[in-house]
Amino acid sequence: QVQLVESGGGLVQAGGSLRLSCAASGSISSIKTMGWYRQAPGRQRELVATVTDGGSTNYADSVKGRFTISRGNAKNTVYLQMNSLKPEDTAVYYCNVRERRIGPDMLYWGQGTQVTVSS
Repeated sequence: QVQLVESGGGLVQAGGSLRLSCAASGSISSIKTMGWYRQAPGRQRELVATVTDGGSTNYADSVKGRFTISRGNAKNTVYLQMNSLKPEDTAVYYCNVRERRIGPDMLYWGQGTQVTVSS
């Protein structure tokens, strides 16, 4: 069974930084992408950033230039370095893994980690 364990959330003042980590355990045959999504109260879950197995990255416009996604040396880990945080970045952040399969891709989600940015 696949599990995603996130860490690194917390409370920070505007302008500060946080680094989120996610480690995937269990049997995943082929990771297509790893990424981060977030959901603020009363809003839909939205993409923050993704990274492919080839190293290509994609960011939401709202975080470009401030956030950096990266894969660890152990390819089942992913990080999100968040700098210049703003109060509007406050949300629960979820790690996501997309597994490549012969049929439809399989999606896995972490339990979420709270990020709160105070003004």
